Amino acid sequence: MTELYLIRHGEAVANVTPIVAGMQGDVGLTPLGVAQAHALRDRLATTHEIDADVLIASTLPRARQTAEIIAPALGLPIIFEDDVQELRPGAADGMTVSELKERFGLPDFRTEPYRPLSPGGEFWGQFVLRVAITLDRIIREHAGKSIVIVCHGGVIDASLITLLGLPTLIPPFARLDTHNTSITHWRCQQDDDGELIWTLLGYNDDVHLRAVGYNQHVSWSEAEEHPAVPLPTEDDGD
Repeated sequence: MTELYLIRHGEAVANVTPIVAGMQGDVGLTPLGVAQAHALRDRLATTHEIDADVLIASTLPRARQTAEIIAPALGLPIIFEDDVQELRPGAADGMTVSELKERFGLPDFRTEPYRPLSPGGEFWGQFVLRVAITLDRIIREHAGKSIVIVCHGGVIDASLITLLGLPTLIPPFARLDTHNTSITHWRCQQDDDGELIWTLLGYNDDVHLRAVGYNQHVSWSEAEEHPAVPLPTEDDGD
């Protein structure tokens, strides 16, 4: 049995400013994003609820910074992995959204499924396939272990789409809203024929954020439960 925890990065500058944030456009976390990551670190350090064997992080700065903040709570070195990056934007990396629209237009991944965000980038189906292949590889390389991956909203969306057996060529019509520093928990078991059987145990567990940015302070230790929120219908992108 293998445990897989997917953690979205803290709030990034690119989440609050209209910048296309690949490796060039990503300048890391906002002050709130840093506070969110610290809140998750404190939660994990105190509860020891994730007894991790492996800590993997996307190489994009917003995920790298988040992983570096929470790593001491897990007591593990970080393995940086390019293939758990967000959808790769191509030539638009670092542009403002206005510049992207003016130069390349905005693709509709539902009506133009094979069109990337900009030249040299990924189209939706490529991205989802890359995530699926990468998660399968990681699970097989670290079979029987507890794995934490600090990644992106799109990567977590892709895990839900592929592992729940939803169509992968175009984005789902039920839009997802994976919160910053939330935990998504999968369990993977192998049957007698070697097939991987996945169970979703939790999604959008962000109870630690009740101590960050709320009018009334509620710490994780004061919460009655650690919620696993149903799939909502709004999304936050990356």
